[in-house]
Amino acid sequence: MANYAIGDVQGCFNELLGLLDRINFDPTEDHLWFVGDLINRGPESLRTLEFIYQMKESCNLVLGNHDMHFLAIAEGLRRPFKNDTLQELLESEKLTIYIKWLRCQSLLHYEKIDCEVGTKVYLMTHAGIPPHWSWLDALEASQEIKETLSSDNLHIEYLKNIYGNLPAKSETNLNRLDRLRLNTNYLTRMRFCKVDGELELKIKGTIDDKPKGFKAWFDHPLSIQNENLHIIFGHWAALEGKTGISNITSVDTGCVWGYKLTAFRLEDSRVFSYDRIN
Repeated sequence: MANYAIGDVQGCFNELLGLLDRINFDPTEDHLWFVGDLINRGPESLRTLEFIYQMKESCNLVLGNHDMHFLAIAEGLRRPFKNDTLQELLESEKLTIYIKWLRCQSLLHYEKIDCEVGTKVYLMTHAGIPPHWSWLDALEASQEIKETLSSDNLHIEYLKNIYGNLPAKSETNLNRLDRLRLNTNYLTRMRFCKVDGELELKIKGTIDDKPKGFKAWFDHPLSIQNENLHIIFGHWAALEGKTGISNITSVDTGCVWGYKLTAFRLEDSRVFSYDRIN
């Protein structure tokens, strides 16, 4: 049995099949960890989501910003962007099933894994963990979002109010919707921030493009970090899968942008990739 973290698929269905063939994936034995952004911008969002849904017993997944965008569109709360590739999915006869399933997913997953070097705790989010969060902060934030998104009574209000760049950092007096928006931004959109968690969400380039006073979130000392914790994230294709930190792994290698789809095997840290099919 092996566990593989898979980078942002974004509807690149054929590349996902090619990557799974390359790692000799066996759904009866192996487990896939999807870092979010399963759909959108790539050519086959519907087939990708159908496939992952059919394999859901062999998968862990967290939601990314494109998955949240899809949910908001499906609920009539946002309009599709020009480059979105969601129409076929939105017209699917199983749309209601897929919406309900995605709404029940988390923005954070963690698990103990027996590795070649001993037991590690792997923690997966789409964008990362802000420097000032403790374990309790991360668990409470992700649980509040999951409970709200999965609630038939609360999810519309949540999806309607999560868009925006403010508040930029944690404050003790934030109201519930502001707190949910901020924590959603941390887990699904973050790239650059300050050590106190103040976000800069407008810059999307490489680490060298960091605004004055900001760093990549993983270049700060992380309150959550310990020697047995390994963080996995996606979202930031410009990193090309490189963080320079052995226990923080980026698996988004820009498949939807013409590069490759990546799998990271948790047990031995081996990396596999499959080039984009033109």
